[in-house]
Amino acid sequence: MITPQPESDLSLNTLTLGADIIKILRDSGKIIIAEELLNRFLAKDSRRNYSKFFEAITFLYTIGFIDEKGYRIKLKHGYTQANLF
Repeated sequence: MITPQPESDLSLNTLTLGADIIKILRDSGKIIIAEELLNRFLAKDSRRNYSKFFEAITFLYTIGFIDEKGYRIKLKHGYTQANLF
């Protein structure tokens, strides 16, 4: 089940981290290299780590929000600010 446990820290939940990655990708407005995305992701909170990043990226890829090709990551066509919220 994807719902977080009541005692868990929501700021480190995969859904929340995935939303932050979507925001980074949307704000960049283009394809972004995975390393740059990782650096921006880690800079937001010192409690974040590589494992959390890859969990969130895997989740977003699995549900079809992002595409990856040659270490470049982008939001799939059609996912813009207007239809995300």
